[in-house]
Amino acid sequence: MDLEQEIPTIEKESLPRHVVIIPDGNRRWAVKRGLKHWEGHEAGAENTENLVREAQRLGIREISFWGSSLENLVKRPVIESQALLGIYETYFKKLLESQDIHKDEVHIRFIGHWEEQFPESLKKVMYACLEATKGYSKHYLNFLLAYSGDDDMRSAFQKVAGTLKPGEAVTDTLIKENLMTRELAPVEFLIRTGGEPHLSAGFMMWDIANAQLYFSDKYYPDFDEKAFQEALLDYAARERRLGR
Repeated sequence: MDLEQEIPTIEKESLPRHVVIIPDGNRRWAVKRGLKHWEGHEAGAENTENLVREAQRLGIREISFWGSSLENLVKRPVIESQALLGIYETYFKKLLESQDIHKDEVHIRFIGHWEEQFPESLKKVMYACLEATKGYSKHYLNFLLAYSGDDDMRSAFQKVAGTLKPGEAVTDTLIKENLMTRELAPVEFLIRTGGEPHLSAGFMMWDIANAQLYFSDKYYPDFDEKAFQEALLDYAARERRLGR
């Protein structure tokens, strides 16, 4: 089957409107090749460029990537964390200068505690990305950085508890409005690479309530456009009952 030809034949309504990717396996990919851990992260960043481009080509409205949890930057060796932050800065500079981002009117968003955790030079680039794309609404590209879902949910309930009036009901809308992910659409399709079929740190627990899940055995740098297309074909073939 020629996936290059197959994907465009999928009806538009059969494609997910919001895809989230948990890009697991960068470090294991590097170790397998005798490389440094951060070289795996570099390969992963290059792959992210390709997947973003492919998502735009296919017409997927919103795509999100989990870059790091709150714990990642603390628990990993300092040299690896510093290298990862450097990779972020290089990648986001490329995004800022990308003609495709502006041609396709891609709105970039960063979600998480990155403003508290990241160095000023990196934040300066990220602020520039936010400012340059804030008026776009054709596509949305989200990066969850220094983000953990359990922390997000806990913080949301603390905010709700502090503002709830006597007798006021806690609604789905109220919860969503107090999440870090409040601007993001509900997730319809979640992909995790790396061969470990599980979720982590309560990742986006509110937003993935009705998401379809897909686990790939490929390490993230090897999860290329063809693998992405295969995942989307799998999604399009599923019957989604949404509780019915």
